[in-house]
Amino acid sequence: MSPRYWFPKPYSDFVQRLRVGFGFLLLLAFAWLSQPNEVSLLAGLPVSMLGLLLRGWAGGHLAKDQRLATSGPYAYVRNPLYLGTLIVALGIVIAARNGWLALLFGAAFLFVYLPAIELEEQHLREIFPEYDLYARRIYRFLPIAKWRESNARFSWRLYRKNEEYKALLGFLIAVAWLIGKGRLTASL
Repeated sequence: MSPRYWFPKPYSDFVQRLRVGFGFLLLLAFAWLSQPNEVSLLAGLPVSMLGLLLRGWAGGHLAKDQRLATSGPYAYVRNPLYLGTLIVALGIVIAARNGWLALLFGAAFLFVYLPAIELEEQHLREIFPEYDLYARRIYRFLPIAKWRESNARFSWRLYRKNEEYKALLGFLIAVAWLIGKGRLTASL
């Protein structure tokens, strides 16, 4: 049974090339529209930290194009890096206190990231024959099933190689911006 894709491949290829540009547009929208206060920061930042932890955990189990990742968070969801990104964005939106940002981040995930996920899955099917079996057992984002074939441990070397520290750095910059903007807004 061949997989069903939501987006046509030409569209997915197109938005894949624009993904970084969309990220910068979201960053500008975030900088302009965020209206943080103490309560929103205390509510949103812990959510984002959970997403970063998930991304970091996934980064320590991912040897890109070398072996199919089935350990760590990959034993529960096929796309823990994207799920972590979604959780980070949710926390940032909560901290930023702006509904328009929620809509923008949601649209970017739906129309940019989901097609990218489909492209990655096509690629994984091409290089790992066991991917189809894995995809039948593990959902994209819901941690319902569990894969039990791998006992691989977390690797800091893979974490660094996958450059997950960049997600942490971006998060820290966003936090600094929200705190600074929140203080500026409170003093006016």
